[in-house]
Amino acid sequence: MATQGQVITCKAAVAWEPNKPLAIEDVQVAPPQAGEVRVKILYTALCHTDAYTWSGKDPEGLFPCILGHEAAGIVESVGEGVTEVQPGDHVIPCYQAECRECKFCKSGKTNLCGKVRSATGAGVMMNDRKSRFSMNGKPIYHFMGTSTFSQYTVVHDVSVAKIDPRAPLDKVCLLGCGVPTGLGAVWNTAKVEAGSIVAVFGLGTVGLAVAEGAKAAGASRIIGIDIDSKKFDVAKNFGVTEFVNPKDHEKPIQQVLVDLTDGGVDYSFECIGNVSVMRAALECCHKGWGTSVIVGVAASGQEICTRPFQLVTGRVWKGTAFGGFKSRSQVPWLVEKYLKKEIKVDEYITHNLTLPEINKAFDLMHEGTCLRCVLATDV
Repeated sequence: MATQGQVITCKAAVAWEPNKPLAIEDVQVAPPQAGEVRVKILYTALCHTDAYTWSGKDPEGLFPCILGHEAAGIVESVGEGVTEVQPGDHVIPCYQAECRECKFCKSGKTNLCGKVRSATGAGVMMNDRKSRFSMNGKPIYHFMGTSTFSQYTVVHDVSVAKIDPRAPLDKVCLLGCGVPTGLGAVWNTAKVEAGSIVAVFGLGTVGLAVAEGAKAAGASRIIGIDIDSKKFDVAKNFGVTEFVNPKDHEKPIQQVLVDLTDGGVDYSFECIGNVSVMRAALECCHKGWGTSVIVGVAASGQEICTRPFQLVTGRVWKGTAFGGFKSRSQVPWLVEKYLKKEIKVDEYITHNLTLPEINKAFDLMHEGTCLRCVLATDV
């Protein structure tokens, strides 16, 4: 492309400081260095993790920064030594890297990767510990190694998945975070079996993806728990069979669920990020074998607690990141499953806006009627 090797000036939504509206700015995006890929982002969705960092509660949150981590685009140029993608490839940036060389990748036990984490957690690139974003010479930090609220971004080559060019980018952008997180929590982390009773706490995008994954796994009952009863009609479309609103009960929610299920559920999933709900999710599990998976991200400094006897008597407490999926290897597989109509994606998209409308999109997300809002960046 004609822009190869050049600094690109483009539009981006910049978070200058916590809780202040994002500003659409003209930013400069430097060319990719060795092991880096510059991507033209065409569509990006909003996730609660973006809002969490923007709120100032994230200990790794750095300002000014360009948020965004659920997106899809086309490779514009690649740095030296990059072999797995080339200009023109359709890609999904992945905040969960996969280098296939580090201790984590080689372990066969986790989807976590250690290669670029020290840089992405500090808002910079690995090569020179600097940002590729700037505005009038002032650096702007990267976010989660992706920074997709920009028309162009630079990512590490271990953080980008090449996908089938037939897939609509305005839909499969969701496969960069929320949907795989929910599906994978069920399929990879919990390994839910047919006939299981499942409880899902929080019926946002991730919770609904958990329900969808549980249905695909053959769960016999999928109990959705949320304090907003209006969510049940939508949740039924994703596989939820029963709905419980904790506000309708005087007993603790864990006791309500134990009573409903003859001793507790086989698997529970906390998709909110609330430590008291995490406790309830564990304690509603069946004695002897119940497993609870923490999916939601709690605020900095929060701690989980329960009585040790809950674990001594056979319950298991687990967590998951990106649903246990290995990003570069398995995101393309998820895209293929979508193309074969084996997983839902379109159904999670409730709103479509443009990058300049990003503050309105965040307002929608907090109102509760929005699952995923996809922003077109090429405006």
